[in-house]
Amino acid sequence: MLEMKKTAHRISEKECGDLSMNNPIIIVGSGLAGYAVARELRKLDAETPIIMLTGDHGGFYSKPMLSNALSSGKMPESILNGDAAQMASQLKISIRPHCRVAAINQQKQTVTLTDGEEISYDHVVLALGADQVRLPLSGSGVEKILSVNDLDDYKKFRGELGDKKRISIIGAGLIGCEFANDLAAAGYQVDVIDISAQPLGRLLPPEGGAFLRQKLEAVGVVFHLNTSTQSIEQENGHLRLTFATGSSIESDLVLSAVGLLPRTQLAAAAGIKINRGIVVNRMLQTQFANIYALGDCAEVEGKVLPFVLPISHAARALAATLAGTPTQVKYPAMPVIVKTPACPTVVSPPDFSIKGEWHVDVDQEGVKALYRDEVGNLLGYALLGTAVKEKNNLSAQLPPILK
Repeated sequence: MLEMKKTAHRISEKECGDLSMNNPIIIVGSGLAGYAVARELRKLDAETPIIMLTGDHGGFYSKPMLSNALSSGKMPESILNGDAAQMASQLKISIRPHCRVAAINQQKQTVTLTDGEEISYDHVVLALGADQVRLPLSGSGVEKILSVNDLDDYKKFRGELGDKKRISIIGAGLIGCEFANDLAAAGYQVDVIDISAQPLGRLLPPEGGAFLRQKLEAVGVVFHLNTSTQSIEQENGHLRLTFATGSSIESDLVLSAVGLLPRTQLAAAAGIKINRGIVVNRMLQTQFANIYALGDCAEVEGKVLPFVLPISHAARALAATLAGTPTQVKYPAMPVIVKTPACPTVVSPPDFSIKGEWHVDVDQEGVKALYRDEVGNLLGYALLGTAVKEKNNLSAQLPPILK
């Protein structure tokens, strides 16, 4: 019986593309997703040639470290774990920094670079990441808005900080709150603007949002909620942000952190199906057998999960497939730790398409919010303050995101 069940779920090599390789595997992108695939594949296969193509410097670093590096005393240079040459040697792959892919020809199985060079492949892995959303703002100060989406952005941000004193952050989501806490802890005056009624509006019930706001306000963060930024003007060496309410504030530097958009343009131009991200199945495979995608650019079974843990699970599954063992990705419950030391926060977002409601306990020390369905099953949680100690126990009760 067990053997029959295994056979029924076995996936053929034909379904995931021809795994006999003559040409290299090409990984497009050198972020966490690209490096995770290369690293996992090298554990399984030391010989297959791998070429990593990347538009930036190609070094490896932990992107999540960028939002709390300032108060921890880390300079941008110390965040880099290894440059392209070091990583190429360590993983025994070829890394080509400052090299952009202009087109993918899935019929010829080639990628064409912006300089016209054409490279044949057996498999392509798209690990393109995502771009920061840019709001359609008006005013003479719009060009001064910064965003931090990679290490080069962060170097520019740190360079611009200089002797600045008052920083405005547009967006009270996860990244906005983390930067707000980091900047406030480093002694800056911080304003956070968001159209939501609370910080982390998409992740927390109102009680959790209120608790987080209170704790961040206690370290000096000022929130401007239920409004949007309409314009930014340069005035006497400063920037003036005017809100939809008509009020305004003065700032020395503006950081935008209003969300991410999966990078899909390259895939779309190649005829690959796009929805919210690059559409892939449980094999991380597009509709073309030899082209895969993972990370912030990918939509897996309708889910776009721009977090570290989904990337780790996807990379292990895809590496196994590329090494000759077709493997579907499985996502267990994957709690997100929010890096706000002023208010320790852990969230396991529920699937809100399943009918349920929050059950919230609040005291002076923390918030424990459990999202349960109509029959009482735990689907997600939000823990703040001292309640974060219940993370492991509650996580064990959650259903997997993808079985």
